[in-house]
Amino acid sequence: MKIRVGIAALTVVFVVTVPALAFNCPVVIKQAEDVIRKAEATKTNADSKPLIDEAKKLVSEAKTHHEGAKTKKDHGDAIRKAKMASAYAEEAITLATP
Repeated sequence: MKIRVGIAALTVVFVVTVPALAFNCPVVIKQAEDVIRKAEATKTNADSKPLIDEAKKLVSEAKTHHEGAKTKKDHGDAIRKAKMASAYAEEAITLATP
């Protein structure tokens, strides 16, 4: 009985949050672009430049996934790539900071 209640609760949470992800793509992409701009504004070096380039590539892919999204998975891919781009840009900021 406890398992059924737990599964039901998780299902409700999933049903409520997954549609919200579709509308979250532009927000997460914008956040990633802001972090990339911040990383570009720092004093880049040989370690940070490739990370910034990878972040830009991932943001571009995230936009493509969002614009051509036909399923929830496409939106999920867009969000994942945008978050990865933010992580790369944040790492670049860390490496560029003395």
